[in-house]
Amino acid sequence: MAKHGHLSGRASVRWGILGCGDVTEVKSGPGFQKAAGSQLVAVMRRNAEKAADYARRHGVPRWYDDAAALIADPEVDAVYIATLPGTHAAYALQVAAAGKPAYVEKPMARSTGECDRMVAAFAAADLPLFVAYYRRRLPRFLAVAEMLERGLLGAVTGITYRLAAPHHQAPAGWRLEAESAGAGHFLDVGSHALDLLDFWFGPLRHVAGSAANLGSPYAVEDAVTLSFSTSAGIPGAMACNFASAVKDDTLRITGTLGEVSLSVYGSEPVRLETAAGVEHWDRPNPPHVAQPLIQSVVDDLLGRGVCPSTGESARRTTQVMDQALASFYGRRDDAFWSRPDTWRKRGT
Repeated sequence: MAKHGHLSGRASVRWGILGCGDVTEVKSGPGFQKAAGSQLVAVMRRNAEKAADYARRHGVPRWYDDAAALIADPEVDAVYIATLPGTHAAYALQVAAAGKPAYVEKPMARSTGECDRMVAAFAAADLPLFVAYYRRRLPRFLAVAEMLERGLLGAVTGITYRLAAPHHQAPAGWRLEAESAGAGHFLDVGSHALDLLDFWFGPLRHVAGSAANLGSPYAVEDAVTLSFSTSAGIPGAMACNFASAVKDDTLRITGTLGEVSLSVYGSEPVRLETAAGVEHWDRPNPPHVAQPLIQSVVDDLLGRGVCPSTGESARRTTQVMDQALASFYGRRDDAFWSRPDTWRKRGT
């Protein structure tokens, strides 16, 4: 693993973005300009007109329509890869070969195998690799970490999460194309909850799961369940239903003294119930939700802090998802997106 402070001695980190699409407009892009010790100096999009428009609107000095040109720019110190997941591994390997750190959007890649190649490349080059699981630095999720650290739940005895949405009614897009996304909505949105569990409790173990497509017109999965345990032996279960008539997003952590419940995708206060009653911990999201994690990445690179979301931690989350999806896709260690006729069919 690369040492922290890769750019120690610098006044700031000069960033380039590969793929300045929707995710970078508010959620992440401005964070690179607003974080202390950070500058956004270049952006790239294959559509030159859109790249130029983004640069103009966000006050970015340079734009490119070629990824290799941005990566090679001598005034770019580190690269944020915000393209589709199917391209993350290839671009990350190019960034590592250029001798620069990378910050990669989530999910880290389409499979554990791709994650392994990314981690190995940056380790061999003694470069840091970070992944955009930004909830690790949002106040509402740090509030849960505080509850656990203070023992407000007592001994934790169970974890459950249910995520449901009517995505079977939504139009198709890249999130439903395995070559681009690596799977269906589970890889895109289920990953955040699993990464939070890894953050709070450490690596998940004894993972078992199943997936199916039961009510959607697309080929990828629309329902996933999995069970797991934490390193301390706490049992947990997760159920994702993307062909549901109703919406749900409820995470519960139960202990001998209390229970905390919250949503992963909402912004309402975190609810803590104990024998003393119910408390609501209000921890609003910042305007640019990725900015606190981006700040930790910048601090890590400049040698003044440590980022909690790395290639190693993100690889663990991808491995858990692979274990849950393997039976549906008939394994996940090859180019499974190229053989949809071997995936589990409805009713089998």
